[in-house]
Amino acid sequence: MTRDAQRSRVYDAEQQVRTMFDRADQRGLRTIEIHGSTVTLPVERRFASLDSVQAYVDAVCALSWVRREWPRASIPVRVRARSGTGAAHYEADSATIAVPLHVRGRAWALREMVLLHEIAHHFEPGDPDDRREPAHGGAFVERYLTLVAEIIGAEAAFVLRTTMYACGVQIG
Repeated sequence: MTRDAQRSRVYDAEQQVRTMFDRADQRGLRTIEIHGSTVTLPVERRFASLDSVQAYVDAVCALSWVRREWPRASIPVRVRARSGTGAAHYEADSATIAVPLHVRGRAWALREMVLLHEIAHHFEPGDPDDRREPAHGGAFVERYLTLVAEIIGAEAAFVLRTTMYACGVQIG
């Protein structure tokens, strides 16, 4: 197994971006200034139940361009509730995404960015038991950014990419 040196940088960037989206939702102001650019944030889907999360994951994996790009998209992914207050995670041995349903009264993980992050883990090529690259390495980040760009929108991917660069994340 390879050391996952940039995991915390990826998580830091994601937290900053989630905060931007949360504030846009709360204030109804979707236009932001970031790294010298004015960007209108698209709407990020939120989910109310495990069933709606499973339907979303199935729909993403069924997209024809996704199946062409990542052969592992044809392997079914199971979504399950995660107990406790930890982050969502992907279990490669069983192709399972585990999401906490509620943490301190909030369903913070039942959102599109979190699910696309976990789906990007599922799409890692090769044997999941013989990982050759860090879990949050450059190739993972590139898969994740591609999913965000194509599914949420180019603006969301721009915000995530520039925030990752600012946090020192290696991409590609």
